[in-house]
Amino acid sequence: MNKNKGLLSLVGFFLTALGFLSIALGMVGVKFAFLQWLDTLGPLLAFIAKLAMIIAGILALYIAQSNFSGDDNTEY
Repeated sequence: MNKNKGLLSLVGFFLTALGFLSIALGMVGVKFAFLQWLDTLGPLLAFIAKLAMIIAGILALYIAQSNFSGDDNTEY
């Protein structure tokens, strides 16, 4: 997991930022061209999909930054 930590962090940040930006820009009428297919599902499902992107990104960031080996390497 250690070698994929940076890649998983990058993907998590990208998903989170893309989700937040698509919701914020959607409020003023601007849409990302590659996410317009979500709006064909309906406004509610598109919003739920964007929220799922944000949650998945946060989970990916959490998993990438977690230490699951059980070693407590924290220094105070």
